[in-house]
Amino acid sequence: MPGLRTVSREERLGARRWDAVLLGSGIPSLVAAIRLGMAGHRVLVVEEASSPEPFPGFREPFFLAGARDQGVLDAVLREITLPLIERRRIENERLSLQIVGPELRLDVGEPGLTASELVAWGVAKPDQAQAIVRALVEAAEAERQAMLQAPVVRVGRRVARTKPGTHGSHVRGLPAEAARAPEQLAALLGAQIRALSNLASSAPSPEARARLLGSLMGGATGFGAEPPWLCGILRRRAESLHAEFRTLDGDFEIVDNEGEPGVMSSTGQLWLGRALVLAAPESALARAIDPAVWPGFLDAQRPARRRVTLHLRCKTVALPEGMGRRIISLPDPAADDGLGEVTLSLYASESETSVEIVARAIPDPDAEDGWLDDEALAEVEDRIEERVRRLIPFSAKKLTRRPLVRPRWDDDDWLEEPPPGQGWPAEVELRVNARPPVYRLDRAGLGGLGFEGDLLLGWRGGDAIASEL
Repeated sequence: MPGLRTVSREERLGARRWDAVLLGSGIPSLVAAIRLGMAGHRVLVVEEASSPEPFPGFREPFFLAGARDQGVLDAVLREITLPLIERRRIENERLSLQIVGPELRLDVGEPGLTASELVAWGVAKPDQAQAIVRALVEAAEAERQAMLQAPVVRVGRRVARTKPGTHGSHVRGLPAEAARAPEQLAALLGAQIRALSNLASSAPSPEARARLLGSLMGGATGFGAEPPWLCGILRRRAESLHAEFRTLDGDFEIVDNEGEPGVMSSTGQLWLGRALVLAAPESALARAIDPAVWPGFLDAQRPARRRVTLHLRCKTVALPEGMGRRIISLPDPAADDGLGEVTLSLYASESETSVEIVARAIPDPDAEDGWLDDEALAEVEDRIEERVRRLIPFSAKKLTRRPLVRPRWDDDDWLEEPPPGQGWPAEVELRVNARPPVYRLDRAGLGGLGFEGDLLLGWRGGDAIASEL
């Protein structure tokens, strides 16, 4: 595999230069761009061109945690000095999500609510429910402290995997009450972990599982009925003060100009930086870069899977009473659709007479790299729609599928696996090449922490790269 191609003299004549060029526009990239800009660096965020503009909920995380318990979300919004008028858009909700199965509709949220629901649905006895909820709250608090205190990332240093240790009187990791839960309860906990994690298929570490489950006990965080929601707010903050944005349409190349890494489009546009930051999955980037010029220091064959996302619109009158804004739909053994869990996020529409639904599932891939061909993708989309229709039984013509342009590489739905033995609480290595300096915001390294891992990666990663510059 070759290194980066050196651009010719003619190609570099029209080059534009920044201090840092970030390839990808997901949450880690936006947060990192803001932190780099706050450190006084000129920043460019390169994103994939899309037409028409996708529904804003497409890139929103399924569940936002960490605003009510002074967690990562709260810390990041403070660190990027988000104005108070924007922070007032945050809405705290008692209900985190609903778990819906063939004979189950269990609400998960604040401790008292969750414990009473576990008892009401016969999943746990009263003492058992109280014990597991209490243990998860304590475990999540220990991880919150560790997440905010840990370096999280490293640049060229070899650091041994962090041992679980303790915070206060609590031993970190998944509490015994959850690790040894009875079968039905264990299945529900597993469904929540898979829905919240950003790993392709492996199980998060015990520490990550403790945080994922315990964060649900703090309730949910919303950003108002109308966009911009979190991704829009971060983008607006970056674009207005800290970074420029450019789009790439079609294939491109990662190149080197005498120690300056950058991106060259198929039309010859050349954007260079003192550092290049890869903020998109390598398995997805490999589909937009010619294998003949693929950088040898990157891994195009990382284990990966892709969530399939569907955008639906439903008339409000068709929604079942008591349906939540975030739902984990469990598979029905009697109607085996091969999807596992399906997550649904509901957003109010502009007309207020309907809701927008973003439904996601991780099907088994056709290939080892997680890719689904067009025929398989269409089949999965039909199965996801059918699952949603079973949750909204009287939808008929009141539920319609909306057009959705799927990105090739700038895609939060591509999920990868971290290298063996890595993942939270181990630190994530940022540097992948010394000359020219190329860094990677590797979501898989903190994928076990889900949405909070994305925030941490952008925050700590942006600061570390800024200090290198």
